[in-house]
Amino acid sequence: MKLIHLLTFILAPFIFQAQISPSKPQNIFIITTDGFRWQEVFTGADSILISSAKYTTDTALTKDMYWDDSMEERRKKLMPFFWNVIAKKGQLYGNRLLNNRVNMKNVYKFSYPGYNELFTGFADYYLTPNAAINNRNVNILEYLNAQPSYSGKVAAFSSWNIFPYILNEDRSKLPVNSGYEMLTEDSLVTNQLINKVQENITTKKHTRYDMLTYLSAREYIKTQHPKVMFLGMGETDESAHGSRYDAYLQQAAMFDKIIGELWYFVQTDPFYKDNTTFIITTDHGRGNNAASWNKHSPFTKGSGETWLAMIGPGITAWGEMKEKQQTYANQLASTIAILLGVKFETSHPVAKPMILQKKIAGSGETTTAVSLY
Repeated sequence: MKLIHLLTFILAPFIFQAQISPSKPQNIFIITTDGFRWQEVFTGADSILISSAKYTTDTALTKDMYWDDSMEERRKKLMPFFWNVIAKKGQLYGNRLLNNRVNMKNVYKFSYPGYNELFTGFADYYLTPNAAINNRNVNILEYLNAQPSYSGKVAAFSSWNIFPYILNEDRSKLPVNSGYEMLTEDSLVTNQLINKVQENITTKKHTRYDMLTYLSAREYIKTQHPKVMFLGMGETDESAHGSRYDAYLQQAAMFDKIIGELWYFVQTDPFYKDNTTFIITTDHGRGNNAASWNKHSPFTKGSGETWLAMIGPGITAWGEMKEKQQTYANQLASTIAILLGVKFETSHPVAKPMILQKKIAGSGETTTAVSLY
């Protein structure tokens, strides 16, 4: 058995490459929602928080919308696309009740270090606060944009206005639309309308309304057809920091709806149909009890616990992953690269892509399988 495991370890990258080749995606969308806990993804609304008048303004109505005694039913009520589509046709990682774990590697457990880790494959020990500071590390979007087959076909839209610095727009020359940044209007009526709405928002915070971010990105996708797109939502984190569990659930439900609508769009657009993969995750976790759910920090237990969802070509339809497994966020950048048939190499360390061991149903012994990512 030791020899088998040794051979698996040695051959895994070659098997991985071989299995990707027949059905690798040509396009990848990376979609995040800030600071959304694995607990709500896999178990739905929390019974204590949804019943607490301190965190939920109308407990009865919120329960009507999102509560069920069955864990399987209430997570479907909150995130129907995740559990009716991704759970059947993709993969879901991070249910710690099943010892399937996804974690951040960085020690800080807040947004800038988290997104840096996701996009650069490097959990940098150099502390960069959540501020307008250009990232010294090279990210996977920047790297892909420098490849001939993806040049000019990579874009980013985010609700949080710090992303131009995380992705180092000045150096990378990526088109990054973040916060309440105006859109290029030209003759696009939708962009003109979005700009008018943004102009008339009197109190602009550092995070734009997620629906405005999504509508802006969708118009860009329709007209420009990028091959690699990052879409970053932010209102789940904003609601949690405001100690509004009801709003946090509402934003999670809207996030699920946005993903479902976007998936339908790509599956009905000839440019994207059957050759586009979605990779969906978050930048950090939150406190794992009723007293700390609205916080995250190096000192708040649960802040490094996250989750991951994937669907599309190259993603085996294994659904909710129930194997004991540890995955890290810094593996995402090289996984994106290998899905697209390139190798992400730069001056800083980059974690290796994700290789999965899975028990094959009906086998008398533990069998090793290599997943497509």
